[in-house]
Amino acid sequence: MTSRVALVTGGTGGIGTAIVKELARKGHRVATNYRNEAKAKAWQEQMHGEGFDILIVHGDVSSAEDAAHMVQEVEARLGPIEILVNNAGITRDGTFHRMKPEQWMDVINTNLNSCFNVTRPVIEGMRERKWGRIIQISSINGLKGQYGQANYAAAKAGMHGFTISLARENARNGITVNTISPGYIATDMVMAVPEEVRAKIVADIPTGRLGAPEEIAYGVGFLADDRAGWITGSNLDINGGHHMGW
Repeated sequence: MTSRVALVTGGTGGIGTAIVKELARKGHRVATNYRNEAKAKAWQEQMHGEGFDILIVHGDVSSAEDAAHMVQEVEARLGPIEILVNNAGITRDGTFHRMKPEQWMDVINTNLNSCFNVTRPVIEGMRERKWGRIIQISSINGLKGQYGQANYAAAKAGMHGFTISLARENARNGITVNTISPGYIATDMVMAVPEEVRAKIVADIPTGRLGAPEEIAYGVGFLADDRAGWITGSNLDINGGHHMGW
């Protein structure tokens, strides 16, 4: 397999860390962004201890200017970005009739607008080189909705609209663009949910368990592979059968 440069946004989180490791194991040179330097450096040291050499660069993906500088730094230090995983995401939950404008905008900016902010400075190089892999990490709740998550569901659904348009525009340039929609994954955020609530979630999942971050990462590795060149504009549901579509 060809070693390529991969940028994973939000790579220090639960799913992000698994994606970073998966791509590094496949021989790619991997970078991720951070906003909290102390936390990011501690994470980087942990990765070093596990045998992974991951570049960390400062960058707020909700800012177009910050994202552009982040991309420039990654490419200056590692080379042209050929694999991009738009994984950064936050939640600011609340029922819509009580939702404040900042709750809406924070989620839209970080989860959806970040796809434009990070992809825009990367896409030109991919088009020139006639090769690229762009993968959005969406969510099951972008497909089926969720109580108290109008902002999050809207952003995650919008990510796939971005995917299918970008896929059409760039298919002849050797660039694939796809979405992965994880179900409920056993990350710190989900495991912090009260046990009785988690039990109700698991009871509704046909496989009878939460997913593992590594199972999402496997999907990213599959779509980023050289041999996945005829898969574009697709959404890969990885949710244990929790939500099934045609």
